[in-house]
Amino acid sequence: MKEKRDTYRFLHVTPRRIYEQLDQYVVGQKHAKEVLAIAAYNHLKRIEYLKFGGDVSIRKSNILMIGPSGCGKTYLARTLAKVLDVPFAYNDATAFTEAGYYGEDVEVAIGRLLYATNQNVDAAENGIVFIDEIDKIARRSGGSRTGAGSRDIGGEGVQQSLLKILEGEKLFVPLNVTSHWNKYDYVEIDIANILFICAGSFSDIDENSETKPIGFFGDGEVRAKEVTTEELVRYGFLPELLGRLPVHVALDRLTVPDLVTILTEPREAMIPEYQRLCALDQIQLEFSPDALVAIAEAALRQKLGARALRAILEKVLHPVLFVGPERAGERVVIEPEDVRRAIA
Repeated sequence: MKEKRDTYRFLHVTPRRIYEQLDQYVVGQKHAKEVLAIAAYNHLKRIEYLKFGGDVSIRKSNILMIGPSGCGKTYLARTLAKVLDVPFAYNDATAFTEAGYYGEDVEVAIGRLLYATNQNVDAAENGIVFIDEIDKIARRSGGSRTGAGSRDIGGEGVQQSLLKILEGEKLFVPLNVTSHWNKYDYVEIDIANILFICAGSFSDIDENSETKPIGFFGDGEVRAKEVTTEELVRYGFLPELLGRLPVHVALDRLTVPDLVTILTEPREAMIPEYQRLCALDQIQLEFSPDALVAIAEAALRQKLGARALRAILEKVLHPVLFVGPERAGERVVIEPEDVRRAIA
């Protein structure tokens, strides 16, 4: 048994190392990064345990991420795939329908992963499938949420379809990732080692909750409170589906200091990116501290979190970028009034 334990050491990775690498890209969300690091590490251990002949079943650590728009759910999942060096496929749950209806079958989610690996089945069998907007497929009664009528082809039916891929083993996956594929256009994939990460904002979960407000949906709170399984069931999710998503991660709403840090410090920060872009025209671009705060505050007012930052920067820098080559050798400093003028 000692020999098998030693074989796992080749991973050369620990939850702390995964966290530290995530921390280089993702601002804030300390608890979420820790939970993801543990889940990813356990997933890697499970794969190696089975690879070296483990005979005791260890369930997958599929993940459900809950947080407001723009808090970094997709970015966290994509960065985790980069850290683990595995393929990644993004999916929107609102495109899924029950088999036989116009829309995407859930198998297309695995098809996208296969496509991301250039049809490399071995690589796809150890990738990450991300399913966004999962809250939009909550079970509806009589079309009360959308007025769609009694046949809930995009809600409970999709949840039932997801059950077979979240804990499945073998699956026929389409080579064509459109909604139209046939039985001659597929490949068999072992999906037992694919990690699934589902995410949603659940912005109206407080309507079905007995404890209001729920963390990031409260007026004054920033820290996210954990949403219970009971609350998710009342919201419209099948207990069987939640059982296949055992790891729940609640993400915090981003604050002004968080957004300023996102602009300036991570590896893929936007301000250094635009500074390099202007430097190619020999322009020295700078932002005053107050201007950075003004940009962050504007993003919060739009209620889009970090997702709004780039659009705001494009507006603010429009006058500079338009005449860039003509201002070679100049030093340009962006002040709060430039921000207010751009987004007025």
